[in-house]
Amino acid sequence: MKTVLQRVSRASVTVDGNTVGTIGAGLVVLVGFTPGDDQGRIDWMADKIVGLRVFRDDDGKMNRSIADVGGSVLVVSQFTLYGNVSKGRRPSFVDAAAPDEAIPLYEAFVAALRERGVAVETGEFGAVMEVDLVNDGPVTLVIER
Repeated sequence: MKTVLQRVSRASVTVDGNTVGTIGAGLVVLVGFTPGDDQGRIDWMADKIVGLRVFRDDDGKMNRSIADVGGSVLVVSQFTLYGNVSKGRRPSFVDAAAPDEAIPLYEAFVAALRERGVAVETGEFGAVMEVDLVNDGPVTLVIER
């Protein structure tokens, strides 16, 4: 399981001209799955993301979590996180989980974040999406488990 997390002041995701998810201040989480990912990895990742201290405190230091600031999370499925470009010029996606395996993992990940008290919006799994965001900082982290 791999995520790319971005601290944002706002973000939205659009499918076919329709906004399907939008948040104010919070985190955009691009998430990809690989065969063998399971609930244990999902729970670890959800705990990590909810507990990460990436928001500024009163002294301007990254010392507050998404829960501390009352922010939201926009989760966007992104199998291309497992794109391998080490050979040739076209990415290989053999390390990405197939949709029949990835969809339940994606849904479990969204549920795990919500169970931890975070407001979650989502994109649409498998759709061609346009993600619009304002990266705050910028702060971007890659987390893999």
